[in-house]
Amino acid sequence: MKDSTIDEQINKIEEEIFNTQKNKATEHHIGKLKAKIARLRDLSDIRKSTITKGKGFAIKKSGDATIGLIGFPSVGKSTLLNRLTDANSRVGEYEFTTLDVIPGMMLYNGAKIQILDLPGLITGAYKGKGRGREIISAIRNVDLILFMIDSRNIDQLELMTKELYRSGIRLNQKKPDVTIKKTGQGGINVKSTIKLTRLSEITIKSISSEYITNGEILIREDIDEDQLIDVFMNNRIYVPSIVVINKKDLVSNNKLSINIKKIKNKKWNVIAISAAKNLELNQLKNLFISELNIMRIFMKPIGKDPDYDEPLILKKGQNVEDACKKLHRDFIKKFRYAQIWGKSAKYSGQKVGLEHILSDNDLMTIVISR
Repeated sequence: MKDSTIDEQINKIEEEIFNTQKNKATEHHIGKLKAKIARLRDLSDIRKSTITKGKGFAIKKSGDATIGLIGFPSVGKSTLLNRLTDANSRVGEYEFTTLDVIPGMMLYNGAKIQILDLPGLITGAYKGKGRGREIISAIRNVDLILFMIDSRNIDQLELMTKELYRSGIRLNQKKPDVTIKKTGQGGINVKSTIKLTRLSEITIKSISSEYITNGEILIREDIDEDQLIDVFMNNRIYVPSIVVINKKDLVSNNKLSINIKKIKNKKWNVIAISAAKNLELNQLKNLFISELNIMRIFMKPIGKDPDYDEPLILKKGQNVEDACKKLHRDFIKKFRYAQIWGKSAKYSGQKVGLEHILSDNDLMTIVISR
């Protein structure tokens, strides 16, 4: 099937959706049409990715976490990267100064945060415009997305998020709690552990029939039709993100406050800075740590003082076993117990096992067999 034929089919289905009156009687039909479009777009993207020419971005992740810095050309990404890290990204008051991915390492409170300055994300990136496919491929592998927008043009945010949504990147969402099990016969059976208010059973079956003939679907949260389609597509990436308004010094305080409020009303975590004038950058660093869910664990060798210079960096919610895996591969095999001082301990020096959940700033001693 040619790309032009696929695009024609998508346009025809979109027109049908637009002309269909939306109500309870038609929601299952519209859901099925949306599922068809998602499947066709995925097919088109696969075809285009196999014929895309040119060299891709070779990026090796390093450090404790990776942040993807994206924005329209000339928004100030290179300036910010140079302020925060050891990188030396070119800076210029013209578009497309950055033509490749420029990595930099930010050291902050013992954490090593890799920041990638990506080429300017422009409208049509998901179609490959402006090296869009390579940029989006890199974005799919980061731990946090930093949208950088100009204080004088906050509409850039909506344009970028649409590009990423179209590319299968879901921002500030968690993967829907849905299990799909294909079966050999019996049709499509739907079960849920909660009351579903946004999808009827007939709509669920209508959407599902685009992907499976027989199967069992277990839904554990109140999802909508787009989330159900995402589950079937199985190529969606769920990434946390924040918004940075740059060049705050170039607009009035009143205008800046209005812009911040507009973005916050859309449930974004936002901060205003001036990279050029080094304003609010420490607050931005703290926001990175918070959004990445990073915690610091300080190791205390037996009979010695804690090492406060090089903390062990873990994700919030991780346990002693995770710490052992990061320290040395033999620690799990030889593990006897750990001692904990800090918020996660019931008392100072508490002996715990591998399953013990750690807290930020805990002190830990690991005792292993010799």
